[in-house]
Amino acid sequence: MEAIRLQRALKKDGEIVLTGLPYKKGQFVEMILMIEPLAAKKRHRLTARQLIHSDLVGLWENRKDIEDSAAYARRLREQAQHRQR
Repeated sequence: MEAIRLQRALKKDGEIVLTGLPYKKGQFVEMILMIEPLAAKKRHRLTARQLIHSDLVGLWENRKDIEDSAAYARRLREQAQHRQR
């Protein structure tokens, strides 16, 4: 079954209005509604300056098992892309 994900804030209590869906009259659809927790919207994002001064930059600097951190990161990305799901 094809899925379309829409996220909307309710404008009126107990009412959802969906328009512009790519379906025709007479087609059957199934709707599953899930409430998104309010806390999920609050994500802390770092600015470039904060990132540079964070502990993330230089994280692998003192690792003895990693000689070339760029090559190591590239290898991890390639492994993740070809991982069996």
